[in-house]
Amino acid sequence: MKRLTDHPRLNTLVRLTFRNPASLVYLGLVLAATLFVVADSLFVAHEDASFSGVWLFLLAAPTVFLFFLGSSLAGAEAGGPVWFLVPALVVSVLVQSLAVGWFVRLVRRAGSAGPARPQEA
Repeated sequence: MKRLTDHPRLNTLVRLTFRNPASLVYLGLVLAATLFVVADSLFVAHEDASFSGVWLFLLAAPTVFLFFLGSSLAGAEAGGPVWFLVPALVVSVLVQSLAVGWFVRLVRRAGSAGPARPQEA
């Protein structure tokens, strides 16, 4: 019986999203921002609205704004309900982490090809 990790494409996606230093730094920043938002929401009394959640949305940008655009086109108001907002943030962060991992792999491959040599005239 094949395991889920035996598929090379899935293994590559997991490696690019979770198993490289750049993606781990990005995911660590998102985790720190999430913990800050949760602590600020639960333990700090505010007279007005807190802007702590803005950091989380900035870290998930620009992908999260595509979800907001899609929800507004579907008729939802101001980003949609919470049941849509939380999964949109999670998927956005995962897509961003995959993009960071893919970019790092692209840069490494370009760097390992060696410097380009000019053609002799």
